[in-house]
Amino acid sequence: MLGLAMYTTIKTLWKLGKSKSEIARLTRHDWKTVNKVIKALEKGNEYPEAKKRKSVVDPLKEMVMKMLEEGLSGVRIHEELVREGFSGSYSSVKKCIRKLKRKENIFVRIHTACGQEAQVDFGYIGMIRDNNGKRRKSWVFNMKLSYSRYDYYEKVYDQRVETFINCHINAFEYFGGVPEVVRIDNLKAAVLKANFYEVVYQRIYKCFAEYYGFRPLPCRIYHPNDKGKVESGIKYVKGNFFKGRDFRDGTDCDIKLREWTKRANKRVHGTTKKVPADVFEEEERQRLLPLPETRYQLPAGGTRRVYHDCHIFVDSNYYSVPFEYVGKEVEIELEENLLRIYYQSRQIALHKRIHGRGEFSTDTNHYPPYKQYSETQYQEKYQIKMKEIGTFAEQLFFLILKEQKSYWSQSVKGILALRRKYPVEILDQACKRALAYGAYRYQTVKNICENGAYALPLEFESTQQEGRFGGEYT
Repeated sequence: MLGLAMYTTIKTLWKLGKSKSEIARLTRHDWKTVNKVIKALEKGNEYPEAKKRKSVVDPLKEMVMKMLEEGLSGVRIHEELVREGFSGSYSSVKKCIRKLKRKENIFVRIHTACGQEAQVDFGYIGMIRDNNGKRRKSWVFNMKLSYSRYDYYEKVYDQRVETFINCHINAFEYFGGVPEVVRIDNLKAAVLKANFYEVVYQRIYKCFAEYYGFRPLPCRIYHPNDKGKVESGIKYVKGNFFKGRDFRDGTDCDIKLREWTKRANKRVHGTTKKVPADVFEEEERQRLLPLPETRYQLPAGGTRRVYHDCHIFVDSNYYSVPFEYVGKEVEIELEENLLRIYYQSRQIALHKRIHGRGEFSTDTNHYPPYKQYSETQYQEKYQIKMKEIGTFAEQLFFLILKEQKSYWSQSVKGILALRRKYPVEILDQACKRALAYGAYRYQTVKNICENGAYALPLEFESTQQEGRFGGEYT
């Protein structure tokens, strides 16, 4: 169909007395098209309105909107419609969804029951002085009770899991209770995968939620209405408290924020037209879940990489991990007497805490089957290797075993490695000399081999040897 502008052009040229052929040439349209327009004009017809074609999805538009608000994808919506008897194509459903999102931008206002839900989020508030006078990047944490709109605010300097949890605890204590659901943004601090249907919580946050008895519920990505209440709270505190203010230090900011929060909770809320503090005290406080008897204690933790010997290093000691995790990052949780080791929130090892230094806690089952030995078998294996060098090497093995109970294998492996460089006869004589001077270290044997001291008679005084060979025998 011709556009309105071209229709008007043909109409004007015709009224000016131009022939159909001239009009066709001037407008570069087919003569038949021009003739059709002129015939319509002669009959008194004006530009015909285009008939709006109805989509096969139009009668089901409300159902599509409802499923969109539930977070269903286009494929899922088409599947549900087909199940209800719809015979149209997926492309028609997709076109309908696109129009709804672009033109109507409709969302369903979410209403929650008294004591049912709180929403939480962080908002960046710029550089604020800490108690040392240093300006630091800062955020404000907000927990808002969805029913009463009662707010808790707290200024923080990071968004770590520990900070996130401590803010929750402070908010619960401020409210004097716990909501049934805490709706969280898809923060890295709280959720590992931003997927509404298959959420993987960080283990500590999940344990914390279970301890306080609430259910964490992440917001769906690209659905800002899910946490619209708390987002308006963040916007409000940034614009009405932090903007244009300066603080002496972190404590000054905290005190003023608490005072401002009390006043903010006593204002008439723009949406509910009620005072949040009044609604909270009269209706919502008693509907919250009770606080536990004791505060949740955050366990000390962190991450460690598993070494090739199937151990991790924690507080100057070594703890074994199943061999299949070699080279991977694992999470640790330190308790007073226990060390728990996790991989992707699943516990893979448990050890008693070692309170010394340089000691090993090894579960031989953590080694691959072909590497599993009992301690006795392990010692016998290396005794045989030392005996292959010679009698003195075997004797030195037993003395090293006695003097270096927890780390004997390091010295023995070092001595055995010297076979790559020296004949076993020289190595055995070096072990004999080390025995004579009561020096049971790998470094001593190595120095004797390097300096040629294995060939010297043992009758020399030790002071003479020290002067020549650098005092490496003790």
